[in-house]
Amino acid sequence: MTNENPATKAAAEIADWTNALGQEVYKFAARTGALWTGRRTPLSVTPRDIAALEHMSKEFLEKHDFAVGAGVIFSVDAIDSRGGILEWWTTRAKGIEKLEFDLIPGGERFYDYQNMPFFTAASRTGEQSMWGPYVDYLGLDEYILTHTAPIRLDGRFVGVAGYDIRIRKLEEIFMPALRAIPGDAALLNESRRVVVGNSGAYLVGERVRSIPDDKQLIPVDVPHLGLSLLTAR
Repeated sequence: MTNENPATKAAAEIADWTNALGQEVYKFAARTGALWTGRRTPLSVTPRDIAALEHMSKEFLEKHDFAVGAGVIFSVDAIDSRGGILEWWTTRAKGIEKLEFDLIPGGERFYDYQNMPFFTAASRTGEQSMWGPYVDYLGLDEYILTHTAPIRLDGRFVGVAGYDIRIRKLEEIFMPALRAIPGDAALLNESRRVVVGNSGAYLVGERVRSIPDDKQLIPVDVPHLGLSLLTAR
């Protein structure tokens, strides 16, 4: 019998969970792209298309009850709509409902989603992207994380599909693995900001600019997301 290092084991468990969700997000994006197979850009998005997007978003939320939001966002250049299209659904106490955003440039609460990291990274790399933790002032007013995958049509990027998860929910999921690690430990994103920590030593959103000599970074094996686990040596 081998005694696996608790930190290595935690990194593997986090990777397994995140990779499984990544596959679901890629499938979500592929199903969305399939709606427009054979159609040319800029896409004309019909009420029937919107109904299909609503169904898929709600289906994702019902299957993954830890997610607080899910949906599809289109590139302005890929669609025939001045304000863009953002079909995003969220779970409320009274059920699943659509979030409304101001998508007209110059509006008082204009939501410039095309410059949000979860959108630009997926567009630039053609791969899944994860952004957070960040405070979602337009929706939940608390720390969340957004995980997306690119939607492609005939090889061209046309938008993203994905989900939101509250950081406090992610803490519930990852904390058993993190608390098995002796001492202080934290899951870091690609920018070395704390996503989840097992103690008050690492606060959500805090950036770890340098790694102390008595600490180490253990890569979390999830392609393209740049996650790592900060632990004692």
